[in-house]
Amino acid sequence: MVSILPLTLTATTAHMRGKKLAGPIDLTLDKGGLTIVIGPNGAGKTTLLRLMHGLQRCSGGAVKWAVPTPEAQQRQAFVFQSPIMMRRRVVDSLAFPLRLRGLDKAAARAKAETYAKRFGLGDLLESWAPMLSGGEKQKLSLARALIIGPELLFLDEPCANLDGRATREIETLLLTERDRGTRIVMSTHDMGQARRLAQDVIFMHKGLVHESNAADDFFASPQTPEAKAFINGDIVE
Repeated sequence: MVSILPLTLTATTAHMRGKKLAGPIDLTLDKGGLTIVIGPNGAGKTTLLRLMHGLQRCSGGAVKWAVPTPEAQQRQAFVFQSPIMMRRRVVDSLAFPLRLRGLDKAAARAKAETYAKRFGLGDLLESWAPMLSGGEKQKLSLARALIIGPELLFLDEPCANLDGRATREIETLLLTERDRGTRIVMSTHDMGQARRLAQDVIFMHKGLVHESNAADDFFASPQTPEAKAFINGDIVE
């Protein structure tokens, strides 16, 4: 199967109600690895992820996949900062995206049970999804996104509202999925998490990509004053 990557953004901009949210952005997302998107609050991290995924309308420039856009949209997934729970049991929540893709009920539920166990939710199959804890909800969101086997996974600060234990569990799952071949792009406000997970880093400020570099190079020698200040924990305006 032909990869949906690289994904290329060329002079891409996003506006809402006359206000520029991000851009112009020139960026290429290649195959393989785990990319971390960092930057101050309001820097445009979420907008960048939404532009790449297709949730945010492109106001100018272009967003181009290596395959036709409808095909690319079917082979990627998005996990939000605040988990979106369906009014269903855990097993049915996991089976739902498979049913949408035409899998019969028995096969969908069987695969859902397998994924629930893989993500530490095996004892919660019959629990109502909205009643789960924060960490359990985020694991369910992650499992639901990955059960369709996406080539590319976007995550918007998935650990922002979690405690240390839940964060560690999510990070472990993400590293396992990366090693399985899922391309991951994730925003975070947690610099410790960025250092733990990133293979490459995109640093955003005021809606622009200020730097995009391998993680080791970025953290050792940031190329802009804004990136250096951000890494040092200073206020970046």
